[in-house]
Parts: sequence; structure tokens; C-alpha cells
Amino acid sequence: MRSPLANVRLRLPIRVKLAAVSGGLTLVILLAFALGVGALTERNLRASFDSELSETAANLQTFLQVNGFSARVDDELFRVASAGGAVLRVWDRVNHDIYELPNRPALGPLFEGTRDFGGYRVIARPLIGQAFNPTTGDDFSTAQPRPLDGAVAAIQYGRPTDNLNATISRVKFFLLLGVLIGTIFACIGGYFVARRAMRPISGLTRAAREVARTRDPGKTVLPRPVANDEVAELSTTLTAMLAELAAARGETEAALVRQREFVADASHELRTPLTSILANLELLDEELARPGGPRDAALAAEITDSALRSSHRMRRLVGDLLLLARADAGREAAHAPVDLALVVAEAAREAEPVGDEHPLTLDLPDRPGVATVEGARDDLHRLALNLIENAFLHTPPGTPVVASLRRDGDAVVLAVADRGPGVSKELRERIFERFARGEGDRSSVRGTGLGLSIVRAVASAHGGSAQVTDAPGGGALFEIRLPAAPPEPSGGAGRIWSQPSERGAARP
Repeated sequence: MRSPLANVRLRLPIRVKLAAVSGGLTLVILLAFALGVGALTERNLRASFDSELSETAANLQTFLQVNGFSARVDDELFRVASAGGAVLRVWDRVNHDIYELPNRPALGPLFEGTRDFGGYRVIARPLIGQAFNPTTGDDFSTAQPRPLDGAVAAIQYGRPTDNLNATISRVKFFLLLGVLIGTIFACIGGYFVARRAMRPISGLTRAAREVARTRDPGKTVLPRPVANDEVAELSTTLTAMLAELAAARGETEAALVRQREFVADASHELRTPLTSILANLELLDEELARPGGPRDAALAAEITDSALRSSHRMRRLVGDLLLLARADAGREAAHAPVDLALVVAEAAREAEPVGDEHPLTLDLPDRPGVATVEGARDDLHRLALNLIENAFLHTPPGTPVVASLRRDGDAVVLAVADRGPGVSKELRERIFERFARGEGDRSSVRGTGLGLSIVRAVASAHGGSAQVTDAPGGGALFEIRLPAAPPEPSGGAGRIWSQPSERGAARP
């Protein structure tokens, strides 16, 4: 469970967090700097104060004279030395007297060196006499310094430390004030810098909110930062993402449109044979319900044949729809080596009822393995059958059709060419779409509009491609390229399969 402070920190805006971090770092840096500068300044001030104190004491030591074994000091010198609140005392070690101005604060007992006492900085210096002490044998005329215990007299000089302490306090105060002011300015500056830096992010947020509101990434223009930094990279990435989302949305909408059209066309195509079957069955039922049986046996047989043809057409249409649905779902049938030459020959024989008025020529290799591919035999049969029937359905009667099969490197190419009116460039862009039909459909054997879409779906499922171009000499040329399996070595030359228009049967 988070603490209340952690919850508050999580709710703070980023600009506030950045300002707080900037101010905190500045506070730490300035505080460390102020402590160092304050300590150094205090040490220098105290050292300077001690130096002045020692220098003044040395001067006083020079001016003060000791005659024999007694110290006699002029009062005027005391007054001059005591200017500015200073205190001077002279200790006569021989006569045990202390000389000082009246009403002056005490400086404490005599001691070596310098120390603080009662708000004063006090220093003690010995006074060496210019006479000889016959009792001790000491010669005080020498200039060598001696300890206070061996001196004839000594001075104590003290200066008040109030001004020094006040100066040090002012220095510390201004350093602390500088730290606080610097921290405040760092927080304010960090806030405005963070706010300026977050301005492009705010623009991106507004743009993203607009996308969420309109659900249309294509109509939103993201701001482009001038600087080439991480924010600009984020803006570029989001722009690319929105462009991809817009493209994906367009593709989805187009797919939905195609799906609706597909459902509508499929419903129409299924309704036509179903209506024919129902009408024929109702008519046959009326004939069979007549007393004495149907009046015309030939009529009953014709009705039955029409119903069967419509049933076969509907079954084939359902099969085509299932094949396309399987391709859309990405479900692939089991693949095995398939000799495409045999598949094309079988498809040509099956297309006989549709193309009895078209001379069909098959140019197939007779060596086994030359046109072998890895695939689903039934799907490849449907591909070849749809290509041949397409040529029959979309060309005038008597138009020759040629189906050829050849090896082209690592691919097997199935080509179906005709001498019909061809395919216009506008139609080539959508001829492999579902329910797309050309202008050459014959009403007597009208196609479903799914044949070429199945051709492309089967080719794609086998790792191949389908395209339509102009045939040499005029007409349409459909080419299917499929990956070839390794050919099996075999001898023999190619042969021509032909289908005379009189019989409509394929034979070697």
C-alpha cells in the first residue's frame, strides 16, 4: 500500500516534479558551497583578527619599557592602546602589581598564547627587563623571548569579538539568503523550462485526445517541434503510427465494403439457382399431382434437368465460397507433389461442356516431373479449370484458346491465352476481385464472378502469383507462376494436346 506522500508525488504534474528536482539539486549544491565558503571566510576573518591582535601586542611590547625589576607604564599609552574597546593590562611579576585603566573588564588570569575570555580575544606577551637580577643571576638585557614565568613583567591585550562575530554572522546570513534565493529561482526557472519543454508534449496530448474523440487518425495533424530532440522523435513516431492507423482503418473499411458487396453478390448468386430449383420443383409437383400423371413426360424430364443444373450450379457456387473463405482464414490444405500437366489435362476434359464451340490447344510437357509443384491437387485443378472456363465464357464462339505449361527457372508457368477481345487496362486492376465480370459474359452460360478470384487465392496459397496481360497477336493472356518442385530426370520430347471444336474432347 502506498503512503500518502507517494500518492501525492504520483499525482503531481511532470513540470512540478522537474521544478522540485531542479530546486532540490540547486539547494544541495548551493548549501554545500555556502558551508565551504562560510567556513573558509570565518577562518580567514578569525586569522586576520588574531594577526592584528598579535601585531598590536608586539607593538605594545616594543613601546613598553621595564626598568630594573619594576614596570612603569605611562597612562597615556594605556588610553591609546585601549581605543576601540580594547583592554590592556600589565603584570609586574616582581612587585606583584597590575597596571590597567579603571572600569575595564577583567581579562582573566595570565596565560600563554591567545584565547577567548568574556567576549574578548586575549593575548599575553612577556616584558623583558634591561637589568641583571643578582638573586637569580638572570640577565634581562637579552632580546631573546622567554616564557611568562621567567619574565620580569607581562602584558595582556584583548580586543572585543562582537564586531568579528557580527561580521561572521552577516556573512553566514547572506550566504544562507543566497542559497534560499538561488533555490527559489532554480525552482521557478525549472518550472518554466519544464513547462516550455512539455509544451510539445501537451500538443501531442491534445492531438491524441482529438483522435480519441473523433476516432479518425487521418484528420489529426500533430505539431512538429522545431528542435531535433526526443520530443521531435516522439512526434515523428506518433505521426507514423497515426498514418499506419489511418491506412489500417482505410483497409478495414475497404475490406468491410468488399465483404458487404461479397455477401450481397453471393446472396444474389445463390438466390438465382435456388429460385430456379423451387420453381421447377413446384411445376413438377403440379404435373405429378394431376390425375392420371403428368401430361407430358418430356416436359417433366426437362423440368428435372433444369432443377439438376441449377442444383449443380449452386453446389459449385457454395464450393467456391467455401474455398475463398478457407483462403481468407489462412487454412491450407495438405500439400503433396502434383504433376500440373496431368491436372491441366483433366481440367480441359472437364471444361468440355462449356467450351464445345471453342477450339482448345494444350501445350504440355510430356516428361514427368518437369511441371511438378508442391500443392493441393483439388485446388490446383480448380485453378486450371477456372482459367479455361473463363476463356470460354468471355470470348465469342469459335475463338481459339491455348493453355500452355512450361518450366521457367524455379517456377512453373501456366498460361491460358485466347484470341478474344482481351481485357481492358481499367478492368485488369480488379479482374481478380470477387464477382468482377467483363463485358464478354454470355448470358446462356453466365459465370458467377468468382472464378478468377479463386485463381488468385489458390496461386497465393501456393506461394505463386496471377496476372493478366495482352496476348501476342491480340486477346487476353493469363499467367500463373507457381514454385516448382525439383524435376525428375526423364527423357522424351514435348507433345501437343489438341481439342477440336467439333467434338469438344481433349485427346493426345
